Amino acid sequence: MATHMAAALKNAGHQIVEVFSPSLQNAALLAYHVRAEAVDDLEQLKSTDLFLIAVKDDAIEETAARLAKYQTPVVHTSGATSLAVLEKYISGAGVFYPLQTFSKIREVDFKTVPLCIEANSAELKQMLMELASTISNQVYEVNSNQRRTLHLAAVFACNFPNYLYHIAQGLLGDAKLDFNLLRPLIMETAAKVQDNLPNEVQTGPAVRGDEQTMREHLKLLEPDQYLQQVYRLLSEGIGKMNKT
Repeated sequence: MATHMAAALKNAGHQIVEVFSPSLQNAALLAYHVRAEAVDDLEQLKSTDLFLIAVKDDAIEETAARLAKYQTPVVHTSGATSLAVLEKYISGAGVFYPLQTFSKIREVDFKTVPLCIEANSAELKQMLMELASTISNQVYEVNSNQRRTLHLAAVFACNFPNYLYHIAQGLLGDAKLDFNLLRPLIMETAAKVQDNLPNEVQTGPAVRGDEQTMREHLKLLEPDQYLQQVYRLLSEGIGKMNKT
C-alpha cells in the first residue's frame, strides 16, 4: 500500500521528503522511485508538513509515539485502528485510509480508490480532504467506528472470496482441471454487483433450494469434513438470505 500511495502522491505533484523503513534497503527501493531520501532512523527526520504511517496495525502506536516529538500532523492508513491510538501522542492526528487491496505486482488506478478521511481538527480535516482529492476521485469522511465496520465488510467482500477461489483452485487441481475455466465466471459475478445489490443477483443451488445438487456436492467433499462444513454454512447463509 505504501508503494502505491507514494507513487500516487508523487504523480500528483507532491514532494515526498523521506521514506522510512527499519531496513534501509527497503526504504531505498521506494525512495528511488519517488525521488525521496531513504532513512532508517525515526529520530533524525527532516521537517515536513505531514507524516504518513503505513505499517502493520500493531506497529502504529509505537511509531506514533516516536513521531510525537516533531509536533507535525500524523496520519495512519489503517482500516481497523482507531484515531484515538494517534491522539495519545499527537495533537494533529488523522486517518488516510484507502479502501483497496494492494499488491506490488499489480498496478492500481488510485483515482478509482475510495479514500476515507478522519481528523481531530477542522483544519487537518480540510488539509487531508484536499490532499486526498488530488489522488482520488472518491473521497469520504468516515469516523473510526464506521471505518472498523467498513474494514470488516471489506474482509467479507475481498479476503474471504479470495480464499474461496483458493479452495476452488484445489478442487480443480484434484480433478486435473485448469483454474482458467473459472476466471470468466468470477469476472461476471463481480460485474453483476457493479449495477445490482448482491441479494438481487445471487445464483446457485442454495438459492434455488436444489437439495439434490447440494447432497451431491457434499458427497464429493466427504474426504474433507472441513470443506463440507464450509459448504453447509455458506449454503445455509444463502438460503436464509433468500428468505428475508
